[in-house]
Amino acid sequence: MSNLDVEAVDEINAPTGVDAPEYVLYGGKGGVGKTTSAAATALASARDDTATLVVSTDPAHSLSDTLETDIPAEPTRIREDIPLFAAEIDPEAAMGEGPLGMEDDALGGLGGMLGGGPMGGDAGSENPIGGEDGLLGGSMPGADEAAAMRLLLDYTDDDRFDRVVIDTAPTGHTLRLLELPETMDSMVGTILKLRERFSGMMDSVKGMFGGGEDVDTEAGIQDLEELSERIERLRAILQDPTRTDFRIVMVPETLSVMESERLLAQLTDFEIPVSTVVVNRVMQDPSEVLGRDVDIPGPNVDHCEFCARRWEVQQDAIARAQDLFRGHEVKRVPLFADEVHGEGLLSVVAACLD
Repeated sequence: MSNLDVEAVDEINAPTGVDAPEYVLYGGKGGVGKTTSAAATALASARDDTATLVVSTDPAHSLSDTLETDIPAEPTRIREDIPLFAAEIDPEAAMGEGPLGMEDDALGGLGGMLGGGPMGGDAGSENPIGGEDGLLGGSMPGADEAAAMRLLLDYTDDDRFDRVVIDTAPTGHTLRLLELPETMDSMVGTILKLRERFSGMMDSVKGMFGGGEDVDTEAGIQDLEELSERIERLRAILQDPTRTDFRIVMVPETLSVMESERLLAQLTDFEIPVSTVVVNRVMQDPSEVLGRDVDIPGPNVDHCEFCARRWEVQQDAIARAQDLFRGHEVKRVPLFADEVHGEGLLSVVAACLD
């Protein structure tokens, strides 16, 4: 048996720097490894002395476990040796300010004009912007998705960070928010015309019937315009490939490939650039994936029938993914025997994504 020069995990020359623009978003279904990928990317980015913020809106607080440190809700530097910042957001708390940072009651005046609760929904509705007759024509996005988008806006002007990595990214409902600027512009124009047309008549009616409560339409319109501007700004950032890199994470299974294909189609419709597809938990030897020998146990497909059969299934899914995502980089991350947390295995993941 020949002697191999095998690298131990803690001796791997961890990659520094990330070939990506200032905003990196990892998207995909829950449980496919978005948090792990985001943490590994942020760690490699910060090692290059790039001030990097990694944000998670996962209520399970898995980012803290992955990075093996307590992470607060506000962006905080978690390493002294490298400029790595992190924030673990409680989606419900983040959404307490309303969609994209707008106070729910700030739109009350306009909501009164439109009928029902804020932004035209039914009074008392849990999703005032949504509903069948709401602006979105459907339900509001999940709290974690909307919170991620609002946070991305919040951190665009933060001089502390040169790169922001977010492990929760837009899916169907959140992407529909990007259609709102045109809708809102049209709505504001209509409201202004209606107000001008009927203001004189309403003054006469109030004079005849003894007044009545004024609806603060100015505040409502101003809030609506501000929200529209924030969404327009978000759209510009997400659609700019020089500023944003969206990465789809999947596992090598047929259903995951199909879900990722749908997500890519949605992102393409909204002109959001996708450069990379990450296939996680591949039953391949880590040394084979990395292209060099490392001291990490991997599946033995030659002597383990279960491993061999699973690898055969995965190969079919990977082949389909490579065909569907032609033109995108398809990166593989192996299935590790141990849970991925701590700098050692995160360095291996970063090397796979490099």
